Amino acid sequence: MIDFSNYTDALGLVFQLNVIAAIAAGTVLGIVFGAMPGLTAAMGIAVLLPLTYDMPPVMGFGMLLGTYCGAISGGSIAATLLNIPGTPSSVATTLDAYPMAKKGEAGRALGIAIAASFIGGIFSSIVLSLAAPPIAEFALEFGAAEYFSLAVFGLTIIASVSGKSIAKGIIAGLIGVFVSLVGLDPTTGSARYTFGEMSLLSGVAFLPALIGLFAVSQALTDAEEILKRRGAEIQEQVSGVYLRFARVFRRWKILISSCVIGTTVGAIPGAGGSVASFVAYDQARRLSKTPEKFGTGHDEGVVASESSNNAMTGGAIIPMITLGVPGEAAAAVLMGGLMIQGLRPGPLLFTDQADIVYGIFIALFLANIFMMLFQFVGIKLFVKVLAVPRAFLIPVVLLFCVIGSYGVSGNLFDVYLLLIFGVLGYFLNKYGYGTAPVVLGMILGNVAESEFRKGIIMFEGDASIFFTRPISAVFLACALLSAIFPLYQKWRDARRKQRQQAAAD
Repeated sequence: MIDFSNYTDALGLVFQLNVIAAIAAGTVLGIVFGAMPGLTAAMGIAVLLPLTYDMPPVMGFGMLLGTYCGAISGGSIAATLLNIPGTPSSVATTLDAYPMAKKGEAGRALGIAIAASFIGGIFSSIVLSLAAPPIAEFALEFGAAEYFSLAVFGLTIIASVSGKSIAKGIIAGLIGVFVSLVGLDPTTGSARYTFGEMSLLSGVAFLPALIGLFAVSQALTDAEEILKRRGAEIQEQVSGVYLRFARVFRRWKILISSCVIGTTVGAIPGAGGSVASFVAYDQARRLSKTPEKFGTGHDEGVVASESSNNAMTGGAIIPMITLGVPGEAAAAVLMGGLMIQGLRPGPLLFTDQADIVYGIFIALFLANIFMMLFQFVGIKLFVKVLAVPRAFLIPVVLLFCVIGSYGVSGNLFDVYLLLIFGVLGYFLNKYGYGTAPVVLGMILGNVAESEFRKGIIMFEGDASIFFTRPISAVFLACALLSAIFPLYQKWRDARRKQRQQAAAD
C-alpha cells in the first residue's frame, strides 16, 4: 500500500535548489532534443547520463526525467512547424497540427499541444504514484523462479520492439545477451569472453555502451541525413502562442480517453508513444461529433495525440521501476540511469530506498510543470533551434559523448567501447535491427542467468519449479504469448493482403 509518510522524506530530497535546477535543465535540454528531428528522447537521456554519475539519485534521475518529458512534448514543435515528427511519438500530431500551421494558426496548435501535453503528463504521474507501490508490494513475493520467468518475459518483448523484422530483433537481442555474459562468471569466478583484456573482467561498462548505442549511433545516422528544411523558413508564422486549457478541457471526453489510453499503453512493455498516440487518435475520431474534420487541422486530433503520448511517460516507468523490465528505448536508458546510481529497479527499491522512489515521483510532477512553463515562455527560442545547422550540432553531441564516457571512469578503454558500440548501433539501425533489443538483452540477460542458476541451486537441480510455481508459470505463459502474438500479426496481415489481391484480381 501507499505510505504517504514517505512523501515527507521525499520532499526534503527534491525541494533543494540544486535538484530543482537539475530537473529544469534536463527539461530544457529535452525540449531541444525533441524539437530537433532525429534527436530522440533516448539520445538526450544517453547524452546526459555521464553528468548524473556523481549526483545524488533523485537529482540525477530527476534530470533524466526532465529530459524524457521535455523531449516527448518538444516533438510537437517540429511536427507543427515542419510536418516532421520531432520524436516517433509525435507522428500523429502532424496530422492536424501541421494543417493548422499552414492556415497561419501555428500558435493555436502549439498552445493546444502544450496544454494537452501537460495534462497527459500530470495524469500519468498520478497513476504512477498510485499504481507503482501496490505492484512493487506484490512483487516482493517473488523468488528466483519468478525473477527468472519475469526476465524471460522481458526478453520476449524484443519481438514487440523489433520493428518490421522479428528475426532481426531477435539477433540484436542475442547480441545484447552475449554482451551481458562478458566478464567473470558470477558462480565460478572464471573469466568469460574477455579476450585477455583486463578492463573487461568486470564486464562491459554499461554507460559507454548505452551512450554509444543511442547517442553516437544516432549522430552517425544524422550525419548521413542532414535535414534540408530549416526552422527559419517558418519562424514568422509562430504568433499568438498561449496555453489553450479552455479548448483542451472542452474536449474532456477525448482528453480523458487519451490520457487513459496513453498511460495504459505506456505500461505495456514494447508498445511505446507512437502506438499510444495512434490508438488515442483513432479512439478520438470515434468519440468526436465531427470525425470528418480529423486530418484537416482539428483541435481534437492534437489533443488526442499530445495528451496520450505524454501520458505514456508515467505509464512506461511503472514496469521499469517496479519490475525492472524496460519496455521501450527511452525507459531502457532511464533504467540504465538508475543502475548507474547503484540502484536496482524492482520491488526491493520500494522497501530499501522508499524516500528515493517517492522523490522520483515528485520529480516527475516537477518535470511536467517545467515542461509546460518552459515551452510556453520560450517557444520562440525553441523554434529557432530548428534553424541550427545540423553539421554544427552533431560534432558537439559526439564531443559530449566522448568526454562523458572518459570522464566518469578515467579509463581510455571506455572511449573505445563507446566508439565500438556507436558503430555497432549505427549499422544495426541502418539495416533494421534496432538498438533497443540490444539494451534489453544486456540488462535482462544477466538477470535471467543469475536467477536461473540461483533457482537451480536452491531447489537442488529441479527445473520443474519454474513451471509449477504459479506466478512463475504465469510469466512464462505471458512470455509465450508475447513471442507468438507478433508472428500471428504478421500471418494475419499476410492473409489480409492475399485476400485484397484476390479481390482486386
